[in-house]
Amino acid sequence: MLIETPGRDTASLFAALGDRTRLSLLTKLSDGQARSIAGLSAGTDLTRQAITKHLRILEEAGLVINSKVGRESQFAFRPEPIDDIRAYLDSVSQQWSDALSRLRAFVET
Repeated sequence: MLIETPGRDTASLFAALGDRTRLSLLTKLSDGQARSIAGLSAGTDLTRQAITKHLRILEEAGLVINSKVGRESQFAFRPEPIDDIRAYLDSVSQQWSDALSRLRAFVET
């Protein structure tokens, strides 16, 4: 049985999630409230340019959306890619469980 990959580029999603700063940004956005770059950089040692760079990566991976409100960009979390990754990992986990069950049955017979 082959593992079905989600519709998005799985590697780019994992790469986007593989950075502590980006995970921190997603945590801030996961409450459902859109925030500006200034709002996201408040209380951190990161520059607005660094925050912008990380937000672009998250946006390219489909994890955040950017909308203009006046002169500011507002960023909001998109949970759908996380749901896709969860389904993918569940599929991988099920396939490993099935393979281990078959191995156990083979060894026991």
